[in-house]
Amino acid sequence: MTILSGLTFGGTDSPPSRRRRLAGISIGLVYLCFPVLEIVTGEVSGVRAVWGGLGLAAFVACYVATVLSPADFGEPTRLTYGLLGVTTLLGVGLAAAFGGGWTTLPIYMTVVYSMALSPGPSAVGVAAMAVAVLLIGLLKEHDLGTTLVLFFQVVTLGVLFMGMRNTRMLVMRLRRAQEEVARLAASEERLRIARDLHDLLGHSLSLIVLKSELAGRLAEDGSERAVAEIRDIESVARQALVEVRDAVTGYRQRGLAGELDGARAALEGAGTKVTIRLAGTPLPGALEELLGWAVREGVTNVIRHARATRCEIEVTLDERAATLEIVDDGRGADPYGPGNGLTGLTERIRVAGGTVSAGPRAPGFALRVVVPRG
Repeated sequence: MTILSGLTFGGTDSPPSRRRRLAGISIGLVYLCFPVLEIVTGEVSGVRAVWGGLGLAAFVACYVATVLSPADFGEPTRLTYGLLGVTTLLGVGLAAAFGGGWTTLPIYMTVVYSMALSPGPSAVGVAAMAVAVLLIGLLKEHDLGTTLVLFFQVVTLGVLFMGMRNTRMLVMRLRRAQEEVARLAASEERLRIARDLHDLLGHSLSLIVLKSELAGRLAEDGSERAVAEIRDIESVARQALVEVRDAVTGYRQRGLAGELDGARAALEGAGTKVTIRLAGTPLPGALEELLGWAVREGVTNVIRHARATRCEIEVTLDERAATLEIVDDGRGADPYGPGNGLTGLTERIRVAGGTVSAGPRAPGFALRVVVPRG
C-alpha cells in the first residue's frame, strides 16, 4: 500500500497539482483488484455481487471526490468532511459485509485521514480504521497473520502519511515566509531607491533652478556671465544624469570628499560663504558614504530654504563615533517639520545605529548627525 504515496492534498488546485493527485489515485486503486476478483471469480455472487459492485463503485467515486476536494491543510471544507463521512461508511460497511479482500478499503481511508485532517483528528481516524480492521478480521474469522498484517499496515501508513502531511505543511509555511521576505525586501528596495533619487535629484535640480534664475537675471542685464551660467547648468544636468544612472545600477560610490567639494561649489554658487572643517582620522568606507548622503541632504536644504549668507560644515571622527554638523545663519524653519529628505536620512542613519537632530537655532538652522563606529 505504500504506493499510495502519490496521493496529495493541498489548498492550491492548479492543473499540475490535480494531475499529480489523479496519478497517485490511479496507481493506488490497483489494490481494489482484490474485491473485484472476488466478484469476477464468483466468490461473491448473486445479489451480493450486484450490491457489492455498486457499493464499490460508490466508494471509488466518493474516494476520488474526497481526494480532489479543495481541502486546505488543517482546514477541510464542509464538502470534504461530508465526503469523508460517506466514504468511511461505505469502506467500513463493505469490509464488514464481505470481509476477505474488501478489508483493504479501510486502509484507503487511513491515507485520506492522514493527508486531509490535522494531526489530532487524523490520529483518531487512523486508530478507528485500525480497530475496524482488527474487529472485522476477528468477526469474519480471517487468518490471524493476515489480520495483523493489515492492522500494522494501517498504523504504519497512518504514521507515514501524517509525517508527509506535516512536511508539506512546513514547506508551504516556508514558501509563504519566503514570499513575505521577498515582498518586504522589494518594499525596502523601493524605499531605498526613492530616498536615493530624492537626494540625488533634489540637490542637482535645486542647483539648476538657482543657476537658471541667475542666468535669466544676467541675460536681462545683458551680462556675458549668462553664457557661463548656462554652461554650468548644462554641466550640472549632465552630471545629475550620470549620478542617477549610477545610483539605479548600484555602482555609484558617494565619497565624502566629493560631496563636500560639490557642497562648496553649490553654496558658493548660491552666494553663501562656506567654511568646511575636517578633524580626526580617515573615515571607514561605510561611514564616509553615509555622511556623504547627509552632507548632500543638509546642503540641499540650505540652498532651497535657508537663504543663508554663511554655512559651516564640520566633520569629526573619534574612537566612538563620526559626527557631522551643518549650521547656517538663514531663516531657520519655525514651526519646523522634517520633510521627505530629512525623514529618509533619519531612517538611513537609524539603521546604522546613529541619530539625527535638526531644528532652528538662533540664528539659522542646525543639522547634527552622529553615527557610531562599526
